Amino acid sequence: MIKPIITLMTLALFQPVALAKTLQVSVDDNLQAILDSASKGDVVSLDAGEYQGNFILRQAITLTGNNVATINAGGKGHALLLKSSDILIEDLTIINWGSDLTAQNAGIYSDKKANNLIIRNNKLRGDGFGIWLQSGKHIKVKGNEVEGNPTLRSADRGNGIQLSKVEDVEVTGNTVSKTRDGLYIIASQYNVLKNNTMHDLRYGIHYMYSHSNEVLDNLAYNTRAGYALMSSRKLTVRGNETRDSEDYGFLMNFITYSDISHNRISNVWTKPENKVMGRDGKGLFVYNSGYNTISYNTIDTAEIGIHLTAGSENVKVFGNSFMNNPVQVKYVSNREQEWSQEGIGNFWSNYLGWDLDNNGRGDTPFEPNDGIDKLIWQYPEAKVLLDSPAILMLRWIQKQFPVLKPAGVRDSFPLMTVPSASDDTLISQPQSTKTMPPIPDQTAG
Repeated sequence: MIKPIITLMTLALFQPVALAKTLQVSVDDNLQAILDSASKGDVVSLDAGEYQGNFILRQAITLTGNNVATINAGGKGHALLLKSSDILIEDLTIINWGSDLTAQNAGIYSDKKANNLIIRNNKLRGDGFGIWLQSGKHIKVKGNEVEGNPTLRSADRGNGIQLSKVEDVEVTGNTVSKTRDGLYIIASQYNVLKNNTMHDLRYGIHYMYSHSNEVLDNLAYNTRAGYALMSSRKLTVRGNETRDSEDYGFLMNFITYSDISHNRISNVWTKPENKVMGRDGKGLFVYNSGYNTISYNTIDTAEIGIHLTAGSENVKVFGNSFMNNPVQVKYVSNREQEWSQEGIGNFWSNYLGWDLDNNGRGDTPFEPNDGIDKLIWQYPEAKVLLDSPAILMLRWIQKQFPVLKPAGVRDSFPLMTVPSASDDTLISQPQSTKTMPPIPDQTAG
């Protein structure tokens, strides 16, 4: 009796796999009818050609375009609406979905609580949102290309990849351009954004109301801000690069308990035609953000290296390299801040001190700002007086009588050389409160 029971159990376990089938579809077939009739685990494989319409996936299936098929949504609605978990979408070209941002029109749109999705190696081009995921878990978005419509105003385009109320999502190896924001994350946690490239956008990566996320090794260029991190906490932001931004390399607004380290920021400069008083390119703009670690970043050729304001205190700043920035630090506060940790300060390209004991640290502290700087921030038109004898005399008086110097930033151990990765001995560990579980993979078979 044991053998028949085992045989029946084995058949029961493998029955879904045995019944899964591949459905080959041509442009002359009714694709929606085939999607509706497909069973769990089936593969719907599209032949070459353009498939017109707005399609809904209600079953846990694989839809593959084999790199030869195109979904054309006809300028309205979602191109693909996912209403089930355990769906794999791959190797499709998706174009011409709707432009109604209020209706959240998207190339690929997941309905609420669609879990265990894989969206990979697709090419999307359209007006609205590229990929919109909401309220799901255990999702992978890998190797996709999303391109918006540059003829529209930035505000009228959707975001490239949008995560809303999701958990345990991996967004890796995607390229996003000419949308509004590249990757937009709101009210989401325990997600990883890694090795993505974003360019010609408003913001490369934009965070809102999220926590315990990792942002690793991404590239943003030709943006207004490479990384806009807002109203979030416990972010680990490491190994990213932003270049050729107009307003901000990194914008941090109400960010707490986060680690911003080993990032590279270069060439943050407001275009001459967009110049107005007070608008300067800022490598790091830290607004109303505290209890963060900012370490081992490189800020190179920004109009202002780092600007802290609105109560941005209790921040650990060390091991960074501030190079070729006309204004290294703009600090608006009534408290002095020490920017070193356990004898490790920052590298400043305009530090003129010396290192007589040859320990790699300057023998005199570096204080990047004084009362004259604050005067210039308040009255930018006074810049014409910077080289005047009167200003030089005021600076000298401040040095001789420190009591006249306003509170600002002080680096007691400025580094004499640019720190390398091997110098990273004090970096704080990621502050995630949960170990991310492995995300189950799926295959087209």
